[in-house]
Amino acid sequence: MRVLVTGANGYLGRAVVVALSAAGHEPVAMIRAAAPPIPGAAEVRTADLLDEPALARALRDADSVCHLAGLTRARESLSEPLRYFRGNTTATLTLLEAMSAAGVPRLVFASTAAIYGTPDRQPMAEDLPDAPPHPYARSKLAAELAIEGAAQAGDLAAVILRLSNIAGGADPDPTRLIPRTLAAASGNSPLAVNGDGTAVRDYLHVDDAAHAVAAAVDHLPAPGAVARYIIGSGRGTSILEVVASVERVTGRRVALDHRPPAPEPPALVVDPSKAIAEMDWKPTHSTIEAIIRDTATESPHGVRRDRTSGS
Repeated sequence: MRVLVTGANGYLGRAVVVALSAAGHEPVAMIRAAAPPIPGAAEVRTADLLDEPALARALRDADSVCHLAGLTRARESLSEPLRYFRGNTTATLTLLEAMSAAGVPRLVFASTAAIYGTPDRQPMAEDLPDAPPHPYARSKLAAELAIEGAAQAGDLAAVILRLSNIAGGADPDPTRLIPRTLAAASGNSPLAVNGDGTAVRDYLHVDDAAHAVAAAVDHLPAPGAVARYIIGSGRGTSILEVVASVERVTGRRVALDHRPPAPEPPALVVDPSKAIAEMDWKPTHSTIEAIIRDTATESPHGVRRDRTSGS
């Protein structure tokens, strides 16, 4: 299948192109501007999601679309909500219209588990009510609702993947916990920790996320229907456990700067059992030590093990 991948030059996008190619598909990488070569891409096309003529050209001869492009920083969305609705919701509407005009009937959409908010029931599963806590999550939910409406009104078949915290590999975002912890291990400023460091999150290796996207392409529902899955490791890891793992992997101490507690959920862990049962997929790279070891090796923020520590 010829699959157009939006956001193909991104952190997840590059991994998805590789996963699709390995699964026997022809990934067409859609990028906004000139980029380094994208391994696994059968072709590279340049277009902006808000540029309708360019988007129509990019969709030429595509059989399906993996829509990964978008804005992803929850805190940033609080100060720039309209930018997030434009980049995540309006862009998805434009894509849906272009797909309809081009006769492309299949879509996999990368969404976020943040849409569930902070439910008391953990781990989180698909039957929980939506409670998006910030513009980032709301903009993704609005995009999901548009996809559902398009499917109900026509022949679109779609899979929506609500992803947990993607990590590992060449993580380009220095604001995320694991890159910040590795930076602290390399001798930079101490790691700032709100409260006692016991907040628990679900970390999903970027390669496991990419293989979930590729699996979704092969498990699309019937035309006119939408399937939704929550995708994560199914494991909860606290901030202090991340710190301890970074110290084991690098052989270096991570200095901590404990700050006053912040209002945040004590635990956010997902239950991926539905995806495991229905999509022939499972997370195989998402233990915290595997994620940290991979990040330390590949990420620009990583730090290799201190060879003076007996390794």
